[in-house]
Amino acid sequence: MKLEAIEKAYRRYAHLYDVIFGPVLHPGRKLVVESLDCQPGDHVLEVGVGTGLSLPLYPDYVGVTGIDISPEMLAKARVRVAEAELTHVEQVLEMDAENMQFADNTFDKVVAMYVASVVSNPARLVDEMRRVCRSSGDIVIVNHFRSRNPLVKTFEGTLAPLSKVLGFHPDLELDHFLHATELEVVKTTRANMFGYWKILTCRNNRRDRAIAA
Repeated sequence: MKLEAIEKAYRRYAHLYDVIFGPVLHPGRKLVVESLDCQPGDHVLEVGVGTGLSLPLYPDYVGVTGIDISPEMLAKARVRVAEAELTHVEQVLEMDAENMQFADNTFDKVVAMYVASVVSNPARLVDEMRRVCRSSGDIVIVNHFRSRNPLVKTFEGTLAPLSKVLGFHPDLELDHFLHATELEVVKTTRANMFGYWKILTCRNNRRDRAIAA
């Protein structure tokens, strides 16, 4: 999907996002934050922070920066930060996840919650996550990937032409994603209803890939 289509879709979602995607995806958000094993003083980047539903879950001894492409979603995130007095949230910025405006090695941990199937180029997204993450840092992604169940897989395929309307690709294949991104996954965990979503806990292998190249 092009950036314009993504922005348009989430402009529509902004007012209803918390109702539609809040409770059903909350277990995954909680598991991601728990899996980070944050240490005092860590700096965490959340890519695709949306309305900030996950921001209250981070411990108050870390610094969190959230980015998103949707100004409408970010407006709600900023209200959430102010009303809940989330002092650990350092910045909430409008930014394209495929072209981040951060220096290399800025963050200790980088997280993308339900973003991989939204962006136009998942490999570019992951490359940017690697770049802004410390070479010894962690990258964690939670996302829906196409089911291996034949019936569900067929249904997801029928929805694929509606990606621009839905605001995400319902047919993102895990194997294709891992091949394209060359992520080094150290742990895979199922999340949310029926374990339909997967959490990929990864080591930042940017240095290894650079040496290999």
